[in-house]
Amino acid sequence: MTRCAVFGNGSWGTAFAMILADAGAKVTLWGRRPGLVEAINAGHENPDYFPGVRLPDAISATTDPAEAASGADFVVFAVPAQTVRDNLRAWAPLLPDDTVLVSLMKGIELGTVKRMSEVIREVAGVGEDRVAVVTGPNLAGEIARRQPAASVVACADEDVARRLQAVCMTPYFRPYTNVDVVGCELGGTVKNIIGLAAGTADGMELGNNAKASLITRGLAETMRLGAAMGADPHTFAGLAGLGDLVATCSSTLSRNHTFGVNLGRGMTVEQAAAATRQTTEGVKSCVAVQELARRHGVEMPIVNTVVAMVKDGKSPYLSLQELMSRSAKPERYDPDH
Repeated sequence: MTRCAVFGNGSWGTAFAMILADAGAKVTLWGRRPGLVEAINAGHENPDYFPGVRLPDAISATTDPAEAASGADFVVFAVPAQTVRDNLRAWAPLLPDDTVLVSLMKGIELGTVKRMSEVIREVAGVGEDRVAVVTGPNLAGEIARRQPAASVVACADEDVARRLQAVCMTPYFRPYTNVDVVGCELGGTVKNIIGLAAGTADGMELGNNAKASLITRGLAETMRLGAAMGADPHTFAGLAGLGDLVATCSSTLSRNHTFGVNLGRGMTVEQAAAATRQTTEGVKSCVAVQELARRHGVEMPIVNTVVAMVKDGKSPYLSLQELMSRSAKPERYDPDH
């Protein structure tokens, strides 16, 4: 039987643990809080994130990272993007030599502007053939209810991607393989920022035309950055790009969309963060993506607008006005515009 460790017992970590168990793996779910770990083992549900949803019998929980990693064929990381480096410094010596390291995280590290797979490779000291990412339109609440979803499993080594695909294929979760790790990670990261902008538009009741415009132009921004970083442009037309973007911009289950809605309704950034409670990766990563775009000479006006709102406190109304008053341009694929 395949053994998997999932580090992070929040919503997406728990949902992905369910997928792995339903696909036939034995899963150890690591969590920091003893009370929640005890509740998962005693009641076989995660009461903080999915109350009333029974977890598969093949899932157990622990606060001991060594116990979680022991004998694991796949080690999955589902912690906030800005914490993975510090966490992995402690976990790396515990990882089996031949395990595949899997990132569920959708963010860019502040300061280094590195993608999550790059952080994992650097801290764990492993090659790109041992690091994979899972990304796509994967709203954890729907997956916990076993509603149908598709996703992308990406790794530079296609054989590793196929192995991971087999480990997480279930009747309700359909993964596709990809070797474009850069494109998949960028799609999963930037969509959070665009989703926050779309949520703000919804909170301001600007209508579907505005949201459709943000989705499309947000995708164009993502493609420009991807082109500058060597990603396959076709990736952004798939699940890791457009698919994830549409889900995030449209669903009330999206934390980034919800954060934006609250901003659009007049909350401050602090109030919106308190109302959302869980980590909102778009807020955390927007500055890093802005810096990444600057380093590659790519223009990303929607990303800049979100940074102005969440970091500089600019009014959503003023931000929208500035975004709409940008100079006129043709609509064609242009890496610079």
